[in-house]
Amino acid sequence: MFATASVLSPHAGAGAYRQVGVATGVSTATPHQLVLMLYDGFDEALTQALGALRDGAVDVKCRAIGRAARIVDEGLRANLDLNGGGQLAADLRQLYAYVSLRLVRANLDNDAAAIEECRRLVRPLREAWASISPATTAAA
Repeated sequence: MFATASVLSPHAGAGAYRQVGVATGVSTATPHQLVLMLYDGFDEALTQALGALRDGAVDVKCRAIGRAARIVDEGLRANLDLNGGGQLAADLRQLYAYVSLRLVRANLDNDAAAIEECRRLVRPLREAWASISPATTAAA
């Protein structure tokens, strides 16, 4: 055990701590907080992708864009209530599909402008979601 610990990077402990924090946050989060976490994770992944693109770290860029796309597809779009959400849910579904497609193209073309476009499209949704009080949505 001690031999393994000596080969870990100095940042391994911080990464493990961060993973535990995320897992704990997810297990105790409300549905409202979970959506906010998805939006924040999306933005963080795009930040990583842009940095990796700038640095020429292709593998890191691909993983970060893949993570952002999974957040959009598996987290945000897959959980829309298309029956109860009406036109808003349908519009969000189309927007998320567009963002997902743009992320694929951004990855293939190493296109920082497309990554920024995705950020500009989703960031207002994050801000609007953050401004909604869960108590208000529960009362509605």
